Amino acid sequence: MATDSSAAPFQKIQIQREDTTFDAYVVGKENAPGIVVLQEALIPDLYRGKVALDVAEAQHLMEGLDWQGAVKDIQASVKWLKSNGSPKVGVTGYCMGGALSIASGVLVPEVDAVVAFYGTPSSELADPSKAKAPIQAHFGEHDNFVGFSDVTAAKSLEEKLKSSGVPYEVHIYPGCSHAFMNTSPEARKRKKGMGLTDENQEAVDLAWSRFSAWMGRFLGSA
Repeated sequence: MATDSSAAPFQKIQIQREDTTFDAYVVGKENAPGIVVLQEALIPDLYRGKVALDVAEAQHLMEGLDWQGAVKDIQASVKWLKSNGSPKVGVTGYCMGGALSIASGVLVPEVDAVVAFYGTPSSELADPSKAKAPIQAHFGEHDNFVGFSDVTAAKSLEEKLKSSGVPYEVHIYPGCSHAFMNTSPEARKRKKGMGLTDENQEAVDLAWSRFSAWMGRFLGSA
């Protein structure tokens, strides 16, 4: 593990996985007793330094992602957390990260809980009917990423999770489109450029409350 104090309040670390190394950032127990958060810098690190500049390029990079390798990165991160004092570990993500979160709930036995936002893994990557960790998922009613995060994909995920035997929840938010959780000024500008004009703070607040309850339920005790 290598650290970089200039990343405060986040601590930059490097995690080794097989013959590769990737960056991650940790915020520790000092600021949130009993909680340690590890965040992979998804675009620069799962892509090993490639950074998307616009929506089209981001889509191109997502299509070219080494998805199996990304899941291995998640597994290495979870193992790092557990070997550094975290008795339980949850995984969450948005869009591509949502799909990877669900995949980790299927393929990474060390994961204890998953919350995914508007993204589902391909059948080639992971079968949610074989999930091992409790999974909660959130989708927008008007999401138009067909087969990935639209309502049809959400309902298909729900059917698969029913047969998995693990606790699950799938929530669909009326009037919301893709990336409805991201309310930053930059995100609003990007979404407007994509024709996504919905803003629903009530949906955002509800999703966060569900997220908190889910992670508290499955990570709250050692």
